[in-house]
Amino acid sequence: MTRSRRMLVTSALPYANGSIHLGHLVEYIQTDIWVRFQRSRGHEVHYVCATDAHGTPTMLRARELGITPEELVEKVRREHERDLRSFGVDFDNFYSTHSPETEHYVHDIYRKLSERGHIECRAVNQAYDSVENMFLPDRFVRGTCPHCGATDQPGDACENCGRVNTPKDLLEPVSVLSGSTPVYKDSEHFFFRLGEFEAFLRDWIATAPLDESVRNKLQEWFAKGLADWDISRDAPYFGFKIPETTDKYFYVWLDAPVGYFGSFAQYAARTGLDVGHFLDAESGCELYHFIGKDIVYFHALFWPAVLHGAGYRPPTAVFAHGFLTVNGEKMSKTRGTFINGATYRDRLDPTYLRYYYATKLSAGIDDIDLNLDDFVSRVNSDLVGKFVNIASRSAGFLTKHFDSELAGELHDAPLYQRFVDAIEPLAELYENREFAKAQRRIMALADEANQYVDTHKPWTLLKDADRKADVQLIATQALNMFRALAIFLSPVLPDVADKARALFAENSWTWTSGATPLLSTQINAFEPLLTRLDNKVVDEVVAASAESLPSAAPAPTNAPENPMDTATIGIDTFRQVDMRVARIASAAFVDGADKLLRLTLDLGPLGERQVFAGIRQHYAPEQLVGKLTVCVANLAPRKMRFGVSEGMVLAASDDDGVFLLSPDSGATPGTAVS
Repeated sequence: MTRSRRMLVTSALPYANGSIHLGHLVEYIQTDIWVRFQRSRGHEVHYVCATDAHGTPTMLRARELGITPEELVEKVRREHERDLRSFGVDFDNFYSTHSPETEHYVHDIYRKLSERGHIECRAVNQAYDSVENMFLPDRFVRGTCPHCGATDQPGDACENCGRVNTPKDLLEPVSVLSGSTPVYKDSEHFFFRLGEFEAFLRDWIATAPLDESVRNKLQEWFAKGLADWDISRDAPYFGFKIPETTDKYFYVWLDAPVGYFGSFAQYAARTGLDVGHFLDAESGCELYHFIGKDIVYFHALFWPAVLHGAGYRPPTAVFAHGFLTVNGEKMSKTRGTFINGATYRDRLDPTYLRYYYATKLSAGIDDIDLNLDDFVSRVNSDLVGKFVNIASRSAGFLTKHFDSELAGELHDAPLYQRFVDAIEPLAELYENREFAKAQRRIMALADEANQYVDTHKPWTLLKDADRKADVQLIATQALNMFRALAIFLSPVLPDVADKARALFAENSWTWTSGATPLLSTQINAFEPLLTRLDNKVVDEVVAASAESLPSAAPAPTNAPENPMDTATIGIDTFRQVDMRVARIASAAFVDGADKLLRLTLDLGPLGERQVFAGIRQHYAPEQLVGKLTVCVANLAPRKMRFGVSEGMVLAASDDDGVFLLSPDSGATPGTAVS
């Protein structure tokens, strides 16, 4: 009998500026599987989450929509909760960090840190947008990385070479809000003295059950030295105001994790739980955070130190996972593999995704890949062909020939014992988040169950009156093995497990319910549990997720049939197009864009221009450097999410590809093309 445990479990908070997508769902499904397993073991588990509300992006997005930040956050919170619950993620509470409960705990933590001398106030010289009249977060300044020369990089870390920068380090920095060059002004900020907690953090990291790669990464940060952490931001800012100030707000990364406690407090108020008991290190309760590997720094350094400094309990463990790739690559809007949860849910059963993720997830932080062909194959082979097939081929024998009654004994008790013997080893795998290993072992048992039915061929025995009784024994054996498998899969496939339990007319299962076979009782009629997954439906999801491209203008109703006949423009209109010879000074891939290359064009006396060109599939960057081409030099700048495009290069295309237009080699950059 396992000791009953009391746990508070959280998943990282989805931010209020976007919808839930399949990458997010890796974490929520991973957490939910673990929580459901713990509950099946009889433990008391409380699972909470919230929408991460605060920060400059939320404020600006609300301004763009013409609504208040509070209205935006509540709208997004409802959407987040709806989408996550539709994938079977069974939160006890899903809230918002913009709440009175979170504000209470933020103030309490800050007050205690301040009283104990862990907060320092000092002046900071930082980027300021004189057009927007506001200080700029580091990521709101973009420019050229001084280390690798990559353009359009944010002011905190280069996305190309990974080096840490500050806005001051960037070459040719611009504000993403106005496009203006930032100026620098002093402002008073509040700092948390993280370095004071190095000894505590080293002890905590040494004893907490962290993945070894996470532990090693944290050691690297110790080697660099733990810098004081700026926990304040200047107005205007959407967040909680720092007490005794008029224009200072808590940085979102201070109050966001406190939102775990705020959500739990709202839930506890409804249910009568003692919040303080779960936040007390001496109570014996456990605190677990599931996060992505990109936010380990905040959850495994800042957060434990802040909690300890304020007299709160540190986490029992922080469990990190890797990122999601689709078909071996980053999720892509142009390929249709950046898939929102709602787009998937409207066309496909979330059960399929829960199972596929489970077959990929381990305790480590390696990225996992959603290969769409393998996804279809694995679901159809494992879930339909192996698992569901056991019940669908066996239940009918009892319904049609034995009044739906299970036999009073098993046909092969030693075989069933193999399923019983798997209960604790599988429990250990689930406990340690080795879900992929667990699914492999479960499917190996499913293979044994199917082999058993194939060997004994009950459909053949029905033809022999003397062997008919054996059919009831064989079906009973098969259905009990199916029942054990359904219990093992219940954390992963809760909806299917509910339907399977209804087949056996049972009200509930625990993790060990399969230790005792179900005999001499009636079952209900078998209802289909899952249907085969069709590649066409997956293709529809991809098509629905593809980034829409601007379509060509419709042809006039009197358009000529000859495709070479085109609409005409006057010579005066044509003369307005300023075409110039340009030399491609540099070319680079654009991270997150599958068709674009970023070109720096040298137009001689007209200077340099940055242009984004959709030619990535036809040219490698190194093929283009030094090449002459033709540029439309008076095209209005276009702001894209990758940066500003300041012109257009001319190209021709046919069925064989795309070809840049190039003048003769003697042409001079900046020369007009006529």
